[in-house]
Amino acid sequence: MHPLEERIGHRFRDPQLLTEALTHPSVRHEKQRPHYDNQRLEFLGDAVLQLVITEHLFKLFSDAGEGRLTVRRARLVSRQSLKMQAVRLDLGRHLFLGRGEEASGGRERASTLADAFEALLGAIFLDRGIEVARQFILAEMRDELERLEEETLEINPKGRLQELLQAISPRSPVYELISQAGREHEKTFSVRVTWEGKILGEGIGPSKKQAETAAALIALQEQTWER
Repeated sequence: MHPLEERIGHRFRDPQLLTEALTHPSVRHEKQRPHYDNQRLEFLGDAVLQLVITEHLFKLFSDAGEGRLTVRRARLVSRQSLKMQAVRLDLGRHLFLGRGEEASGGRERASTLADAFEALLGAIFLDRGIEVARQFILAEMRDELERLEEETLEINPKGRLQELLQAISPRSPVYELISQAGREHEKTFSVRVTWEGKILGEGIGPSKKQAETAAALIALQEQTWER
């Protein structure tokens, strides 16, 4: 049994799925093995995670509107949150990395760890199905879910985004109106948020303010400034 299987309490029927989930794309590039890395499983695991967390929050906060549910979900599935899940599982130690990625500190890189955690979820889903994947996700994220229940969460994603970014740099995020369409009373606005020259997210809403809020939510979920 693989040491990681003991840690997560899941023995794979198909061990190849675990190997694939732990294989960083750098291995494919160096060994010229097309399609053999964890990117496809990461894509699948992201969808599984979104579904499980969305359903759980929907049931847990029965009186919460879409905005509050979206903010809570964004916190749980953010890159930083997924990185911390990977760290708890010591995923970095088990990854298969190319020589260049290894030398550049890939085992501790936030994006690498977050992607590996999502790939692991995808592998568990394929190996045993959605119920086993759901049990694993909710068990691993129990502490974070309990904290959400105890907190009073204000819907202020723009303030939260600015707070996170100004902890890194004094510069504030910039919201740019990309487009607006529709009749005068039925307009749809599209806004992009950038920071230090990097696009963090784009959002759409019936007002510029709501589009900015949507862009901030996407930015909080993706956390691309850490990549």
